[in-house]
This record gives sequence, C-alpha cells and structure tokens, in this order.
Amino acid sequence: MIRKHCFFSGKVQGVFFRANTRDKAQEKGVKGWVKNLRDGRVEAIFEGPENRVDEVIEFCKNNQPHARVDDFEIKEEEPTGEFDSFRIKR
Repeated sequence: MIRKHCFFSGKVQGVFFRANTRDKAQEKGVKGWVKNLRDGRVEAIFEGPENRVDEVIEFCKNNQPHARVDDFEIKEEEPTGEFDSFRIKR
C-alpha cells in the first residue's frame, strides 16, 4: 500500500473534478479524500495499491472531462490506513 498527497492546478474547480476523482477512486478501490482549496487548486490524498493509486492520479492529470490540469505536485507519504472509503471533503 502507498499514500500520495497531490495538488492539481488549472481548470480544476467548477468542472466536477472532485466528483469524477471520487468516482474513479471508488471504482479502483482507492481510499482517501479530495477537496477544493481557496487558491483555486484541488488537493487529494490517495491510499491503496500502487498501481491503482497511479491509475487514479493519471486519470486526474489527463482524462478528466471538462477539466484541464496545468500543473501538479505529488508527494509520497507513509500510508496510515486511516481511511475506509474515498470522499469529497468540504
């Protein structure tokens, strides 16, 4: 299991980025959360098997309908196992 803490910037708010991320993470069995930030970015934490986490991140970066990711930051962290699902934080 791995944990990745991500920040996405570009056209990522008001385009269902969080909902699409949640749906893809749930489809892949990845746990964590996603939320909008006041500065216009989206922040997310993903935990799960490495290949599945990477698939969700790839979807976020390149395959989100109506969104455009101009820049992203990904930090690997120690997995905590604290999540039992993937949700949208408000």
